[in-house]
Amino acid sequence: MSAWLDPVRRALDARSAPVALFVRDDDAGWADERLAALLTMWAGHRVALDLAVIPSELTDQRAQWLTGWRRACPARLGFHQHGWAHVNHEPTGRRCEFGASRPLDGLRRDLSHGRARMVEALGAAVDPVFTPPWNRCADAVGPLLVEMGVTVLSRDVTAGAIGAAGLRECPVHVDWSGKKRGLRLTRHALGAVCADALAHRPVAGLLFHHAVMDAPDLHDASALLDVLGRHHMVRSVSLVEAASLLPRPRGSDAIAAAEASA
Repeated sequence: MSAWLDPVRRALDARSAPVALFVRDDDAGWADERLAALLTMWAGHRVALDLAVIPSELTDQRAQWLTGWRRACPARLGFHQHGWAHVNHEPTGRRCEFGASRPLDGLRRDLSHGRARMVEALGAAVDPVFTPPWNRCADAVGPLLVEMGVTVLSRDVTAGAIGAAGLRECPVHVDWSGKKRGLRLTRHALGAVCADALAHRPVAGLLFHHAVMDAPDLHDASALLDVLGRHHMVRSVSLVEAASLLPRPRGSDAIAAAEASA
């Protein structure tokens, strides 16, 4: 039964122009069997997928496996950096790997190590995108990302915006594993969240966490991707392309001019 998807269909039918949709899956490097199950499900649909890869977990063998998936799939499979080791450094409060309690040098070091490992293992397939574990990071991370050549930051829409010069922020709006008052959303609640996200925005993002998705999750996620991949008011895009459709970040023109004159 897919009645929970009816609000999604109605929201898309009512649009006057297509929504650019990107799909992100976090924590590649963990739970390979579940990631393989997600990729197998995804491969049957007409949507792009961006994997947020944990650099410290990116062994050479895992990199070869991911690259094989990229070659084998007709839809675009992208890779980008997901923190460094996906560990919490905050002594109190919400978990965060790149939080405000860490010194700037520590943030810079782990960001750099992560970026270097991604490029070493995956080469040109790495997109200039950063997603922080738990979808949160300190504002100081923004300028550090720009220093490294990262041009896109993707978090949850509830995180707000850092507003760093030269950095586009492309949030996700729907978390498949999202919770309310500590409980997973019901399918009907999830359908309502999806419909709201897709109703009016020019760009929308859907987030998966393969490591916590079981067989019923994959079945229903497949039904959602089937609707999204076939509807004429959805244009599937990569995270990088989605970011390019958003307003240019402040300082972009000045940065481009400086690079051109260097």
